[in-house]
Amino acid sequence: MSTPAIFQLVPDVQSYDWGKLGSESKAAQFAGAIDGFRVDEEKPYAELWMGTHPSLPSHLASSPKTTLSAHLAAHHELVGERVRARFGAEGLPFLFKVLAIRKALSIQAHPDKTLAQKLHKERPDVYKDDNHKPEMAIALTAFRGFCGFRPLPQIALYLTAVPEFSALIPTSPTSSFTASPSSTTLRAVFGALMDADPALVKEQLAALVARYSKGDGLKEEEKEVRDLVLELNEQYPGDVGVFCTFVLNVVQLKEGEAVFLKANDPHAYISGDIIECMATSDNVVRAGLTPKLRDVPTLTSMLTYTTDPPSKQLLPPASFAPSSTSSTSSPKTVLYDPPISEFSVARTSLSPNEVEVHGVVDGPSVWIFTSGSGKLGGEEVRKVGEVWFVGAGQEVELRAGEDGWVGWRAFVEVGDE
Repeated sequence: MSTPAIFQLVPDVQSYDWGKLGSESKAAQFAGAIDGFRVDEEKPYAELWMGTHPSLPSHLASSPKTTLSAHLAAHHELVGERVRARFGAEGLPFLFKVLAIRKALSIQAHPDKTLAQKLHKERPDVYKDDNHKPEMAIALTAFRGFCGFRPLPQIALYLTAVPEFSALIPTSPTSSFTASPSSTTLRAVFGALMDADPALVKEQLAALVARYSKGDGLKEEEKEVRDLVLELNEQYPGDVGVFCTFVLNVVQLKEGEAVFLKANDPHAYISGDIIECMATSDNVVRAGLTPKLRDVPTLTSMLTYTTDPPSKQLLPPASFAPSSTSSTSSPKTVLYDPPISEFSVARTSLSPNEVEVHGVVDGPSVWIFTSGSGKLGGEEVRKVGEVWFVGAGQEVELRAGEDGWVGWRAFVEVGDE
């Protein structure tokens, strides 16, 4: 039996402690499109999930007890044969989210496929699936986050300039690193930091916070990180993750800028609101800035220890051709296209009553509309935050209403091998 190719979804919200409170949260604002949703101003709303992940699956608005994954399993044509052949699962190969970050998330990394399979086999209670989790973050508001290791000379400079940091690293790895900075010697330094005695960490962090709070006689390189160190210690007192300020890049994004986080790269979101897309997985290896389970041996052994400046972590948006027959790109839509096969994200911004036609995509899409109203393939989108599914093989006309329209489209399309 045939089924509509375009239909509304009901997403759901995760209420983690680090989320923004009440209506300050973009996740809560967009969840306001869900029938019956009411914001509790004292409650943190961290993530809005859109997809088929079993931890928090989306449902059909027309049939609230039916999950999107169950519906797609019954209607393979909505996913498309090439996507199903490539990724195998009945659901989507990506998970689409909105995050609203009030407090820093944990120092973490996501395993590649080989390690994910090993971790899931050995510790299925902790690592609940066997998939990798590359992810992309696109700023909705000003955003800060740790992303990858600082350039080696910067880390060496902080080892010399910050006595409380160097006090946590034994003489041997410090000497080796300063004499010959490399990924190998960085691994020894980072491993020593994350394995440092908790009592010594608290002692040295207390001394660092006292010195930074006073603010006198700080070196220029310390002035750049002083406020962040104090902020993180206020959120996670005595946590070794605060010292990661001296080894990890701090990436700052303006609205519309993006960063791509590869497997086995350390990162931690610090503040802001973002659109996030990732491979469908919930595997996280944590080691700092968290009350949750820490797996320091796995984290320190899995990282690549590649180093780059913050600018190298960014993923510039590309031009987007509305259809395969278009000879020119559209100024209304930009494409965020990371170097993986599971997902891409497009952002379309239309002026009042403007129209854009997106050609056929040979795979499924999930849309969220973050401002305005209009029509999606003839279907009325009335509220900010509405989430819609578009099946494989559909041309889609976007028609903005009187106040314009901004929509984000996560999609997958398998190209020729």
